[in-house]
Amino acid sequence: MIPRYLVNFNTDKLKREKSDFLVIGTGIAGLVTSLNLAKSGRVTLLSKERLAECNTEYAQGGIAAVIAQEDTPQAHYQDTLEAGAGLCNPKAVDILVIEGSKRIKELIDLGVNFDQKDEKISLTKEGAHSCRRILHAGGDATGREIRKSLVEQVSSETNITLKDGIFVIDLLTKDKEVFGVLAYDRKQEEYLIYLSKVVVLATGGAGQLYHATTNPQVATGDGIALAYRAGAKVTDLEFVQFHPTTLELEGVDNFLISEAVRGEGGVLRNQSGDRFMVKYHSLAELAPRDIVARAIYQEMKESRRNHVYLDVTALDLTFIKRRFPTIYKTCLKHGIDISQNYIPIAPAAHYLMGGILSNIHGETNIKGLFVCGETACIGIHGANRLASNSLLDGLVFGKRVADKAVTYLDQGDLNTEFSLKYDAQRLKDAEIIPSKEKIKGLMSAKLGIVREKAELEEGLAEIEGLLDCLNYDLADVKGFELQNLITLAYLTFKGALYREESRGAHYRKDFPVAETAWEKHIILQKDREWEELAIEFE
Repeated sequence: MIPRYLVNFNTDKLKREKSDFLVIGTGIAGLVTSLNLAKSGRVTLLSKERLAECNTEYAQGGIAAVIAQEDTPQAHYQDTLEAGAGLCNPKAVDILVIEGSKRIKELIDLGVNFDQKDEKISLTKEGAHSCRRILHAGGDATGREIRKSLVEQVSSETNITLKDGIFVIDLLTKDKEVFGVLAYDRKQEEYLIYLSKVVVLATGGAGQLYHATTNPQVATGDGIALAYRAGAKVTDLEFVQFHPTTLELEGVDNFLISEAVRGEGGVLRNQSGDRFMVKYHSLAELAPRDIVARAIYQEMKESRRNHVYLDVTALDLTFIKRRFPTIYKTCLKHGIDISQNYIPIAPAAHYLMGGILSNIHGETNIKGLFVCGETACIGIHGANRLASNSLLDGLVFGKRVADKAVTYLDQGDLNTEFSLKYDAQRLKDAEIIPSKEKIKGLMSAKLGIVREKAELEEGLAEIEGLLDCLNYDLADVKGFELQNLITLAYLTFKGALYREESRGAHYRKDFPVAETAWEKHIILQKDREWEELAIEFE
């Protein structure tokens, strides 16, 4: 059973802070939303760690947008739909590709210095794109460069109060309307509540569900889990994108090797040194990510090795250092000169296509609750995200969320005198509390790149045996993160078991074909205090 709240509390005994808008998460989506909301009212922006810890910071490849004369929004639209394998929301994709170029111009005005060649913005090509449309900055440090400019703007905005070290535990709701959040201040070691008529979740993904991931430690799916507990609809959680190429070395965390490396000419080779992608797809190394990841998985399985190789030795050293400085230096630190040696690589969990269900304005089924970025599922990415559409998603829909959210200020005053008490029975014996590593091991073994019914059922049964952990008062951030990961693992296993087909990033070897009957979304909802899973299809 999944409880409504993770801790017992009485709001009458907790310190309160009020603002017009409350934004949770400091990646590109949260920062863009906050900057636009600040034009209309006071914004409180919460981050559970230091500002640099988010997926945006680690985005290497770039941001896709139509700025080249030979490119068109229609081409970007079609590429996105094809990569999404039949599950994209066409209206949302249309908005993404039309408004994307406008938002890019705004980034440039903010001071983002995209790389240039011959006094023009330099563009590269990535998997499943029909032309070169990927802008990049700092060579392979696009996310960091964009975030740096946005943080500077946020820090200078007097209408934004930025607070780090604040972990949001749960949404506070009444009659399917949000009025704030229950949070834990890590510095003061106390619970408190933040009040607002508008709450925006931009908390990122859940890569920490897996051993091998490109995501930082903070990516524990907190926003999706707490929204689900509050009764929000979540969808498409079975679609976990595994990035095909991450550095694979014993004792070293997986490090992202950007898809742009293949876009600039890098090729994949097996243990025999043979280029193998040509036998899997006509686009070879630039096939959609799900196809490349499964091809690598197959080659690794056949060779009984934990990696294949990415070969960039045909590229000029000067070009490599200029275009991929972070990748070059990181590999060199581990004894690999990529200008002369193959890079050992393997797929790793990278991006969650699913999330909290919302419309094209970021609105959810809970009044006043908005979502954007990787936390949200508007249907842009379908079953498989097109490369470099993630930063664009946060940029475009962060602005749209803000535009819609300001209208909520005119819908009556926030009741700051409310009283809410939650006092559920809490289990005392904490012997069954698992480690985060146990959850990662279970997800990696049973819910990886290739799936099947027997393993999914085994994994779900194990996770169901851990649901009682949600009824312990673990009372610290690591405990809350663990409870959120258990919740996300449970929901992801459910979605993967229900979808009896293969589509995009969800591959079932017992159902290896995409079925027209499954061109629909699995929606999961917990809409009453202790109710089990409710399922609906759209």
